[in-house]
Amino acid sequence: MTDRDRFAPAPAGLTRRAFVASAPLALAACAAGPNMDMGDLFAGDSGFDYSEIYGAKPNEKFPLPAMNWRTLDPSVLRRRVTDPTGEAPGTIVVRPAEKHLYFVQDGGKAIRYGIGVGREGFEWSGRATVQRKAQWPRWTPTPAMIRRNPTLYGRWAGGMDGGLQNPLGARALYLYQGGRDSSYRIHGTNEPRSIGHAMSSGCIRMFNHDIIDLYDRAGVGTRVLIRG
Repeated sequence: MTDRDRFAPAPAGLTRRAFVASAPLALAACAAGPNMDMGDLFAGDSGFDYSEIYGAKPNEKFPLPAMNWRTLDPSVLRRRVTDPTGEAPGTIVVRPAEKHLYFVQDGGKAIRYGIGVGREGFEWSGRATVQRKAQWPRWTPTPAMIRRNPTLYGRWAGGMDGGLQNPLGARALYLYQGGRDSSYRIHGTNEPRSIGHAMSSGCIRMFNHDIIDLYDRAGVGTRVLIRG
């Protein structure tokens, strides 16, 4: 396939799957859950100023609005924690069942991010490396998606340019194994309410604010461990 952002067949030894975007093609509201200030539970010990890190990003190619982080479950918010993985600094560790992704740092610490996990995210585990990164990546629905819902996906058969409504969100990390595309991606989302939940399809999604942060920390060649 000529479009590199379409998911290719998985190499031997990996589960064959295709990326399916379960999010509607519209930007969902960041606020979720009851209207209560859950963010206070992390006051002083998260290692981050949430009003700053989840604030508006007007300088992005597609400016991001601020997230109303106070209405979110604290477990999905970015946090600096004692490293529970035992991996070397600079490694990304994904724990799909836990709905968390860790970026291991020096000194026995790690940055923990909340994630949303699709079916494909639960079907694969192992080690890989980040071999390609993209800002506001292009997305192309698979032929299977188009067959299932030609009205919704047919118009995007040639691909959807990056933007706030793109299911891959603000950034994408493309994971390779043995020099071949594993079809596994860590990416942003146009449906932030999905973070912290198991979804019907897709790989590993993060808040756009968080995938931007991880994108800046993790260079090409970063080692990744997905623990099934």
